Amino acid sequence: MLVGVLLAGCAGVGRQPAAPELRETRYGLVRGVNDSAASGTYVWKGIPFARPPVGDLRWQPPVAPEAWQGERDATRFGQACLQIGRIYGPGANNRFDETIGQTLNTPVGSEDCLTLNIWRPANEQGQLPVLLFLHGGSAISGYTADPVYDGAALARAAGAVVVTANYRLDVLGFLHLPDLQAGHQPATGNYALLDHLQALRFIQDNIAHFGGDPRNVTLMGQSAGAINALALLTVPEAQGLFHKLVAVSGGISLPANLPPGSIPTLSPSAKYAAQAAGLLAHLALADALAGDLGQAKALVAGWTPMQKARYLRGKDGRVLLQTVLANRLTGSGPIPDGVLLPADPMAAIAAGRYHKVPVLTGYTAEEGKLFAPFLALLGGKPGMKIGDAERFAMMQRFDPDAPPTLTAGDILDASYLPVSAPGTGYNARTRLLASRFFDVSRDNLLDTLRGQQKEVWNYRFDWAQQPAPWNEVYGAAHAFDLPFLFGNFGPSVFSRASNSSANRAGRMALSQAMVDSVAAFMRTGQPNNATVAIDWQPWPRKLVFDADAQAVHLRQE
Repeated sequence: MLVGVLLAGCAGVGRQPAAPELRETRYGLVRGVNDSAASGTYVWKGIPFARPPVGDLRWQPPVAPEAWQGERDATRFGQACLQIGRIYGPGANNRFDETIGQTLNTPVGSEDCLTLNIWRPANEQGQLPVLLFLHGGSAISGYTADPVYDGAALARAAGAVVVTANYRLDVLGFLHLPDLQAGHQPATGNYALLDHLQALRFIQDNIAHFGGDPRNVTLMGQSAGAINALALLTVPEAQGLFHKLVAVSGGISLPANLPPGSIPTLSPSAKYAAQAAGLLAHLALADALAGDLGQAKALVAGWTPMQKARYLRGKDGRVLLQTVLANRLTGSGPIPDGVLLPADPMAAIAAGRYHKVPVLTGYTAEEGKLFAPFLALLGGKPGMKIGDAERFAMMQRFDPDAPPTLTAGDILDASYLPVSAPGTGYNARTRLLASRFFDVSRDNLLDTLRGQQKEVWNYRFDWAQQPAPWNEVYGAAHAFDLPFLFGNFGPSVFSRASNSSANRAGRMALSQAMVDSVAAFMRTGQPNNATVAIDWQPWPRKLVFDADAQAVHLRQE
């Protein structure tokens, strides 16, 4: 039987599937792409791991997908989850193209979005380590079809099965309104975290058919994805679903966990309750159900759980997100509700109430440079004098191999120039921002973890070899380590501002060192490898990844 041949080949017992791109899942057959000639991988895209979370399933835990008959096409990415357009989003076509700059601040994507993608080396090997990657985007944007997250190069180089999975975003993914699940109490509003658990269960049930080892799953995330992954460390329902964790530029610290003046990576549940109440009230006001906002708040406070649920589920998802944006109700992420996620995740870790798996973390040397608007939080002006649409177009027009015509002054506010000015320059102010935003959460997280276990490693990414002026504007900014970790330097949002012929040799060598470190961690639970050739010690030591135009420069601090 075909299924028998598939299972035998995928399990690595020596029999090649009749068609290696055709695999079995518990829901039916999927036919992907045999991309062995181009990328050295087999790939499956757009596999549903849950039913579409629409209608009565909006703001409900994900439900397993329905089985299908025959072969399901798995050659195209599933739709991005519904979101407000940003330069990190899917544009109008669910791919990197010029429409990203044309759809800023407008709804893009679909609520029918809970799909995942799988890459594996184009060979017969089984029992391969598995990696599930969760994308970033402040928990309000992002999509797995982003070319930076293409898993082919990493799967081939690491000898691993690489999975990327969508998850619900913004108030569709995190909404603290327990009334939406009347009859299912206690209820959590962490729908995105539940989506991650569902993707991990899909991996446990199906990844062996793709040559992966369900007993060796590494959960990896960057930025918001790292925050979510770290949150799952403290979620009891995640027990046994992953065995190692890679968190890139993330943290899970509440304000109470940090020194005064810090910018936390988690907000208290009360903030999310206020957001949900505000959303309801503003929607009611827009529908002329009340004369002013105060009346609208009183009105919706008196609604029954059924009334609230019916009203909200009847709204167009695009209207929900536009209402959040228009009324400054923004802010999304794991809700420490004491139901799914502990009320104080860091306290749970400090008490040993978490999944003690090996942890590899990474941060960039200039995290703050991607958050230039946040410089206003330090009492100054936003860091950039141009908007996102102009910046996106500027980057896409930029020729990284031509003599420079732009300067930092064309992009940055004059109050931060020259960038190297002590105390007031862009470098100093973004460093201060990062110290209050990233450094404090990093130290809180890693010091607390290290108090419980030895297997905690950290790296710092220092590479800043972009062609001018982007080496000053971005340098080693937040997210700029992602192409190095995935081995992807093709067209993407920042690629033309980053990747030149002049920096190629050092860039590619540095990427190999970083990919090999992730590969070693996936296989063994520690990142030491022959390419790095340094005895990488656990936290509080860190490995610094850097390169000049031609060669890698690694050191331990």
